Amino acid sequence: MTPEMAIDLIREALWLIVTLALAIIGPGLIVGLIVSTFQAATQINEQTLSFLPRLIVTLMVIIIAGPWILGKLLDHAQNIIVNIPMMIG
Repeated sequence: MTPEMAIDLIREALWLIVTLALAIIGPGLIVGLIVSTFQAATQINEQTLSFLPRLIVTLMVIIIAGPWILGKLLDHAQNIIVNIPMMIG
């Protein structure tokens, strides 16, 4: 395996991690921002009000996007496994 191949493999893996993490964390971040804005406007400082909606949105995203996430991970793993002979030399 050449250094270029190793760097390319690591780059693809890191990009996949960032993409999948953003898909899960992004909606929770948006909901947290909306709830925080609501709390600031109404001066309600309840901790469960900010935690529960983010938890529910994150769980819903995992349920809805779970097959897509699994497909992306399996495609990446299959790509690595198929290319092992080429990587070895």
